Amino acid sequence: MRVLFAGTGAFGVPCLEALVASDKHFVLSVITQPDRPAGRSQKPLASPIKEVALKHHLQVYQPEDINAASSLSQIRYQKADLMVVVAYGQILKKPILELPERGCWNVHASLLPKYRGASPIAAAIRDRQKRTGVTIIQMNEGLDAGDILAKVATRIRPHETTGILHDRLAGKAAPLLSYLLDRAEKGKVKRVRQTQAEASLAPRMSKEDGKIVWDKNPEEVEAHIRAMQPWPGAYSWLPDGADQKMMKIFSVILSRRARGKPGEVAEVNSHGILVAAKKGGVLLREVQLEGRKKMTAAEFARGAGVQPGIVLA
Repeated sequence: MRVLFAGTGAFGVPCLEALVASDKHFVLSVITQPDRPAGRSQKPLASPIKEVALKHHLQVYQPEDINAASSLSQIRYQKADLMVVVAYGQILKKPILELPERGCWNVHASLLPKYRGASPIAAAIRDRQKRTGVTIIQMNEGLDAGDILAKVATRIRPHETTGILHDRLAGKAAPLLSYLLDRAEKGKVKRVRQTQAEASLAPRMSKEDGKIVWDKNPEEVEAHIRAMQPWPGAYSWLPDGADQKMMKIFSVILSRRARGKPGEVAEVNSHGILVAAKKGGVLLREVQLEGRKKMTAAEFARGAGVQPGIVLA
């Protein structure tokens, strides 16, 4: 099968590698987002998908707008059987969706129709879901609303962060895509319409989403902290005289013995900083104050003079 691949984020790398390695399919070209400034130097950085494409000497296109007339002409010229879209980052409009003979497939990191949108993995962890997975759909003009072609489910493991689960799901996406491509060549793909009543949204996370709300149960606080890693990062505000400083929180342990109002430091010991939540609390294990390096909470408490009674906001 003659395949166009559109992707940007690292989630799509195993799928692209699987397509390149297949002797049944031919990758015509790769479409990815333009190089963007990154890091302190703000030098333009290639996407993970572009790096893989160049490694395999694939043709790469980086349109600012994939729906522009010039992009449409380029895609039409290649006469693809199918376009596979994985974490690309642009909305494809109807003219693009209708160009390949078999249309466009999207590989999405949730069990659709749950968690449509840009942050399905973080949303599933934050909401303390027991399962998630990967779904491949026939794309339409709706947001992740096309007919379901295949899916695979997995249990969300305790202590998994978004980063860890992201990589695990990416590994499951590649064999699912290969399986579906084989089914398509045999004419055995079944389309199942999504149930709109079961749909939920997972919009793109912002920095503000990382703020911890302490007036929640400890399990919810702990799940929030895992969900926000690596982006946007879970944080709280630590009093600093008349000011406040942002403190990132990377890992915690649940505790039922914390006493105090939500956000109050109940205890400081050699294991960390015990902070009260609703009906219990969490023991902070790894933290980072803005402008400083990541360290154990116990080490930080000693150096910063954190004492019981301080309230995190």
